[in-house]
Amino acid sequence: GQAPPVEQEGKVLTDLSDKIDKTGCYARNESSQYPMTNLFIGDTRIGCKSDADEQLIIHVSFMEFVKVHSIKFTEFNRGAEPENNPTVVKIFVNRYNLGFEDVDDVDPTQEFELGAEDLRESSDPCMLKFVKFQRVKSITLFIEDNAGGDVSALGGLKFLGKTVSTTNMNDFKKQG
Repeated sequence: GQAPPVEQEGKVLTDLSDKIDKTGCYARNESSQYPMTNLFIGDTRIGCKSDADEQLIIHVSFMEFVKVHSIKFTEFNRGAEPENNPTVVKIFVNRYNLGFEDVDDVDPTQEFELGAEDLRESSDPCMLKFVKFQRVKSITLFIEDNAGGDVSALGGLKFLGKTVSTTNMNDFKKQG
């Protein structure tokens, strides 16, 4: 079932999972047994893992322009492998075909340092600098480091926000 919309400062945010264009998504250095498509199933026991080392690139494409307010990273298998939790995640907006050779040359739109508490299923999503995520067609996540494991693992990934096209100008009433 769909999660209920999240209220944020009077604007309703939705889970943008159904706006993801799966044909435009890819990952670099993903495990063939734990591909990135698992992140959107809703079962953290079969999430996504990196393959050769801890670094992982996850590219998510949207069917239309969206405004992304926050990202919910969920730990793999309820925290069964804490050493594989991502700790440094760089986020790039509307960049295509980023590879490991590119990520150091491009400034990320935002960077997160994640702790175990940020990744719990009950934790709040990580807030984005909303002004920089107003016309998003794709988001590339670069998991640069983890909590000491050989590979990185993520159990779930959700983007919260709204579509650009359905923004209603009546929502912007003057504050009196």
